Amino acid sequence: MYNDWFLRFAPVAYRETRIRTTKDVEATLLKTKNPTDVSADVLKREPNVLPTLRMSTCPPLAVDRLIGLAGVSRNLVACMEEGTIPLRMDTAMLEKDLNKIGAIIERMADPDIFVWLGRRAVATEPEVLRAATIVADRLCGSIANPIIRNAQEKRQLAAVGSWLRGRGYSPLPPMTKFDAMPPGTFSFRLNVPVKLEGLASTINIPVATVVMPKRSKAGELPLLIEAKSAGDFTNVNKRRKEEAVKMSQLRVTYGARVRFILLLCGYFDSGYLGYEAAEGIDWVWEHRIDEFAKFGL
Repeated sequence: MYNDWFLRFAPVAYRETRIRTTKDVEATLLKTKNPTDVSADVLKREPNVLPTLRMSTCPPLAVDRLIGLAGVSRNLVACMEEGTIPLRMDTAMLEKDLNKIGAIIERMADPDIFVWLGRRAVATEPEVLRAATIVADRLCGSIANPIIRNAQEKRQLAAVGSWLRGRGYSPLPPMTKFDAMPPGTFSFRLNVPVKLEGLASTINIPVATVVMPKRSKAGELPLLIEAKSAGDFTNVNKRRKEEAVKMSQLRVTYGARVRFILLLCGYFDSGYLGYEAAEGIDWVWEHRIDEFAKFGL
């Protein structure tokens, strides 16, 4: 089921993301004069261009590599990756570090992508489009797995919503309080407050789907469903602790009455399933989605 989806829809999801990203890269090239003007003024005015510029070098630069090469503040680069400039950073130091970053980017700009560098003739429109597409592909390649996972989650939640609506359940907005849901309702990507051991404060953990069964009684907690997909066995065993941590936090806060299950599609082996079962986490395979009924839905 996962492989069939991947062959039909993953290329579409990736290409759509790359097309949007290409437009962003073209805008960055325009701001940095393709990219021959990576000055402190430009970076201060447009800090969000840094991820694109890192992928414009030969070789592409990871965040830590850029920090090491330029010898600049880690906090500065972290803020720029989020599209901002540190508010409290000394003005003179900021100017100095931004110039260092710009110097590294200009020095390492990839001449095989930006073929107009070092020549008199300016870049042509086809050359800029080609360069933007290559840089966009580098950007998307660095986050390929999240792109595919996000597309899969969207599809999985649509399948859950269709199944629930077909049984008379009504959707609620995401801002709904999870412990105030009326019977026969559900909501996607709901925040559930949990306590952290040893701390008085609470944090919110996002849950993909929260459903209050039709036959639930007063004071009963809704069923919490996490949608998971995986394209290989190795990756899931790296991520299997994520659900165990959530379950532990939920138990600390709500006790044994909490119900947290998984909707699985893809490559989940006995090692992963055994680990989750040991934590008291059950699951439904997506190709047998009707088994949600066994949880009182």
